[in-house]
Amino acid sequence: MNQIEISNVVKSFKDVKAVRGVSMTIMQGEFVALLGPNGAGKTTLVEMMEGLRKPDEGEILIQGMTWKKKEKELRKIIGLTLQETRFVEKLTIRETLKLFASFFGLEHDQVDKVIALTQLESKQKALVGTLSGGQRQRLALAVALLNDPQILFLDEPTTGLDPHARRDLWNILKDLKTKGETTLILTTHYMEEAESLCDRIIIIDEGKILREGKLDELLGDIFRNLDELFIHLTGKYLREHVIQN
Repeated sequence: MNQIEISNVVKSFKDVKAVRGVSMTIMQGEFVALLGPNGAGKTTLVEMMEGLRKPDEGEILIQGMTWKKKEKELRKIIGLTLQETRFVEKLTIRETLKLFASFFGLEHDQVDKVIALTQLESKQKALVGTLSGGQRQRLALAVALLNDPQILFLDEPTTGLDPHARRDLWNILKDLKTKGETTLILTTHYMEEAESLCDRIIIIDEGKILREGKLDELLGDIFRNLDELFIHLTGKYLREHVIQN
């Protein structure tokens, strides 16, 4: 079953063409990574899938529904985290989750469930203002999972995290993947993140899809990693933090 179908989607901001005629299909239970440098159009594309922006041209179907006609139904089946997620600093983790659960009309046992899933049991009484970056990202993920979403959007969820915190989050997502009930669309700068978590990788630059497929299909016998492939395609690095000699 197709969870998401995108057909010839275009989005511009004044003179900048952020997304240029993108088409793709994402299947049920598939974990898909969108890779590209800053300004590639990844976030704009995901925000249109999430219903936060409207395409100028083209069509986006989520389980055969459009945001224009079925927004209420679609909000019930998706979860998302943004690049910057802010919470009330003076609330505890449990209080924050209870607040968001109330928006969905959910019982407290669902709060217990996502606290356990995101491994926040020992910190559930801690104030948000005292949390580390990794703990904040786990809280953001817990909020996104409260409604048991069929489709989960994560926009650069591990940017700025140390390697240990990043891998903690990966392990949570791997457990989610094992259950096979959730479709994940992940934007990231990290090749290792895409390789570790995702079934399929889509490389985007300048608002266009350059290449897509499984990792071994993309690399073939020519390239050692995605950075090499991306440089071959665009002359750019995937990651911002490459040290220039």
